[in-house]
Amino acid sequence: MTVAQPGQAAVEAGGVGGSRLIAVVGPTATGKTSWGLALAEAGDGGGEIVGADSRQVYRGLDIGTAKPSREELARVRHHCLDHVDPRERYHLARYLREARAAVAEIRGRGRRPLLVGGTGQYVWALLEGWDVPNVPPDADFRAEMEARAKREGLASLHAALASVDPKAAAGMLPGNVRRVVRALEVQRATGRPISSWHEARDPMPAVVVAPVVEADELYRRIDARVEEMFARGLVEETEALLSGWAGAGLPDDAPGLASIGYAEVVRYLRGEFSLEEAVEEAKRGTRRFARRQRAWFRRSDARIRWCTDVAEALVAAGG
Repeated sequence: MTVAQPGQAAVEAGGVGGSRLIAVVGPTATGKTSWGLALAEAGDGGGEIVGADSRQVYRGLDIGTAKPSREELARVRHHCLDHVDPRERYHLARYLREARAAVAEIRGRGRRPLLVGGTGQYVWALLEGWDVPNVPPDADFRAEMEARAKREGLASLHAALASVDPKAAAGMLPGNVRRVVRALEVQRATGRPISSWHEARDPMPAVVVAPVVEADELYRRIDARVEEMFARGLVEETEALLSGWAGAGLPDDAPGLASIGYAEVVRYLRGEFSLEEAVEEAKRGTRRFARRQRAWFRRSDARIRWCTDVAEALVAAGG
């Protein structure tokens, strides 16, 4: 992969005003949004942000996905954000089409693209130039695999993947059922292991920076953020989506509502949780999610420049 190493950043990026992509990555609640805005506004202020968040793409899901505020959106133009109907399933192939088009369009107007987000698969697929098959979800196959996982255990699915694609299996935890099933689904539909599709074909050189936030502090921030989301009206936002989206309301199993926070509120509204239980489950789910994100963005990864504050990130990006 041709992601720029820290020592090369200032030269190859041509300063923060250069055309090289700058990426701000890392787990949830680490401050990526504010860093992205600061980097976009640095220098000549000619930056625009391309999102890399699989949940923030959904329209109407604002509080629970921690979307940028109206004021933040007014400061810097954003792409790949708030444009997908929550009844639709969003997938990597579509994201890559949209993100690549956004980067090209931003550069075509003489502006500077910044990639900001914590969906690791989206980030590395874009930067490494993955060739992703356009394989739509197969609901019957997924149901069959989920039933097998319940019947035989998660390790059974992971072993099935290892038998056809050991490279992909080595990079996935058995507990990440969604990724394991998707890899099996692609191999079944195309006859090719998913790892072969993920080989770099058209990499996008970038300077990659990430905020340093230790685990204890990260979990404290996550808990505070979840509490703030409920205080700001996450329950009311979910009720409005269920009752009034597109005139008829969303079904409670809409793909967008599978997002952490919304899923727990839906269960609360069904009477399966108390409000206090919904809050605690959302905290636990977000902490688990952050641990999965840390697997995508490891402190030992030489592609990433870990920075203690945004000033250091500006230097790393060449500003």
